[in-house]
Order: sequence, then C-alpha cells, then structure tokens
Amino acid sequence: MDSFKALLIEDKEGKVGHRFVDMKVDELDVGDVLIRVAYSSINFKDALAATGAGKIIRRFPCIGGIDMSGTVIESADPRFKPGDPVIATSFDIGVAHHGGYAEVARVPADWVVPLPAGLSLYDAMALGTAGFTAALGIVRMEENGLNPDKGPVIVTGATGGVGSLAVDMLAQRGYRVVALTGKESEADYLRELGAAEVMLRQNIDLSRIRPLDRARWAGAVDNLGGDVLAWIASTMEQGGTIASIGLAASMSLNTTVAPFILRGVSLLGIDSGYIREPYRHGVWQRLATDLRPPHLERMSRSLPFAELPAAFEEYIGGRAKGRVVVEIAGA
Repeated sequence: MDSFKALLIEDKEGKVGHRFVDMKVDELDVGDVLIRVAYSSINFKDALAATGAGKIIRRFPCIGGIDMSGTVIESADPRFKPGDPVIATSFDIGVAHHGGYAEVARVPADWVVPLPAGLSLYDAMALGTAGFTAALGIVRMEENGLNPDKGPVIVTGATGGVGSLAVDMLAQRGYRVVALTGKESEADYLRELGAAEVMLRQNIDLSRIRPLDRARWAGAVDNLGGDVLAWIASTMEQGGTIASIGLAASMSLNTTVAPFILRGVSLLGIDSGYIREPYRHGVWQRLATDLRPPHLERMSRSLPFAELPAAFEEYIGGRAKGRVVVEIAGA
C-alpha cells in the first residue's frame, strides 16, 4: 500500500492538537502484527488525549485511538496469520504507540486478542476498552464475593460508556442496579438498560460526607472518583465491594479508614490498561457470552472517520452518552 489516512496528535509550541495526515507503513511504530483497522471507538481518554485537555499522550507525535478491531495483514508471530480478525486495546496504544485512528496499525503481538466467536468487529468496538473495563470490574467484584443476593449495586457516571455497559451487564446478571447520574433527562434511557432506580447526583450533599453513613450498597462501580467515591465508601454494606474504574470528576480521594476496617469494605482498583493473561483473553471471551450486554445496539452509534474530531467536545463537555464506534474502513 502506498499510504493510509491517520489522525495524528501533535504538540506544537506547547499546544496540543490533531489533524488528518497521510502516512506510510514504515512510519508506524515497531510491532509484530500489522492490522487493517476496520473500527475504533471514542473513550473519554481519547478525547483528553486528542484535545490536550488531559496529559494523556506520553510522546508526540502519536496517532490517537486506544482501541481497534480489524484483520491481520501480516504477522511475525505464529499466533496470528493474515486474514485473522483481531482486537487490540489499551497498553500504550494511542498514548505512547501509534493507535487505532488510522487505516493501518502495527502493534506487539502480546497486545492483540483474537476476535471471540459471537462478536463482530463492529461489536468489539461498541464494547471496546469501556466494555472490557466494565466486565473486568464485574469479574473482580464477583471474585471478591459479590453476587445478586448480597444487595444492590450502584453505578456512577451511568450514562457514559463504562457506566451504561456496567448497568446493562449487571442487570442481566440479576443485580438490582441503581444508576447515579447528573443527567435527569436520561433516566428513561438508564431504566431501558435495566436500572431499577435512577438517583440524581445533585440530590446528594457531598459537602457533608460522614466516615460511616447508612449502609446501602453491596457493590459499586465508580467512574467518577473524588467526593462521590468517598460518599460511596461511607455508604457500603458490611463486606461490600467497590470497583474503582474512573476519575471523570476527580483523581483525589478524601475519605477515612472507617469503611474498610469497621465494615470490611474492599476497594478494588480496575486497571484495564495493562492487565495481562489470563484476564485479558478471558474477559473478552465472557463479553462474547455471559457478560455480553443485551442492549449493546441501543447504547451505541457509528461515526464516519472523517467526522471523528468534531465528537471529542461531547466527551470533554460531559455530553457524551453510551458508545461511539468510529468507522475507519468498515468490515
């Protein structure tokens, strides 16, 4: 191939920006597997990286996009052969290694997962890092003893990609899910995904968080951090489990040890970026089977590659809902 289209993130005199460029394969980073990218997706992290709103990129220039699905063009690793459908997410993709916002990508073989039976390349990006993270959080919480009989699970940032998918997956598994959101207009959407109750974030007084408050939750999936996570910790049931997934509100956590030593609460850090086997392959297999969200089509929409840059502001401005699949080359 002579050249291909890519969205390149650059730092020019301290100002981060992005533009479409034509690139050649020999300009890509080193790796074992060359992939013709069919689809990518938009995550909050992608928007922060592309706009410079967050210090995400660790080297410039860098093709953005932490997710990709596509077919193998060539491989130096015997685990993959030309024509294989594959997924590659996380690790350094899109932040320190050229990523999925390009028609062609090259990555190390250990970052690549075969597309599980039951998922299309499109489905894989409707899930993407968001779906993988939500599923990993549920797997880790259930390994820690959470089950539907223990009590309700609260999901914060519930209209976002991880939040929507977590609500859908948990409800399908029989949990009573309480969706916490700042968007009153999206209550019906969250109920359609399976939320038994929708709570508005603005109705919680986060200025007066007690060390221990009324116990309410057996589990929690938190996408926000900050005071919301501190409030959740104070309201967990005995032996409750929190999956700390995101920092959309704040990366700070001002709390006490009371929930952890008096109620035995577990705070699990969910690192979807660098977790390796057996989790990575296993979680993708479960996303194709028992953890596949039943309303995936309802919460996802597609976007042509050329329209990608205009979508970043939805994420930066907190207006994004569900999942956006970027059509790089299509199936």
